[in-house]
Amino acid sequence: MMTVGDKMPDLLGVDANGKEVRRSDFAGKNIILYFYPKDNTPGCTAEACSLRDGYTELARLGYQVIGVSKDSEASHAKFADKYQLPFPLISDPEHKLCELTGVWQKKKMAGREYMGVVRTTFVIDQDGTVTHVITKVNTKDAAGQLLQVLEK
Repeated sequence: MMTVGDKMPDLLGVDANGKEVRRSDFAGKNIILYFYPKDNTPGCTAEACSLRDGYTELARLGYQVIGVSKDSEASHAKFADKYQLPFPLISDPEHKLCELTGVWQKKKMAGREYMGVVRTTFVIDQDGTVTHVITKVNTKDAAGQLLQVLEK
């Protein structure tokens, strides 16, 4: 798992429109890069909507929010449209960025083990350095949780 002080790569992935998303696209901004398991599931929807609702405040503080999951570009487009998400969602179907950041891990559900995305949020400064890692994400108040961390 990436930790505080690690460097995030410039190329993050491809958004819902098939456009490459790079850290350098957001020059002068810090980035909140949040990884979530799946579009349109209760926890992931709550998290996305919380970040949507807190987006103006996060942007005012100089942060760009970017979501990442292994869902397809088409799934992301529908999800973003349905919930009016004002930030890009990166499609990582081969889980390259998920593996690089260490969020692609063995999970257990209903007695079955499988590999999947562990919900994690990284705060990245303008130089691409990770400044905060949130592993216990409060899906219903993800924005509030971030604001508490960022205002310290």
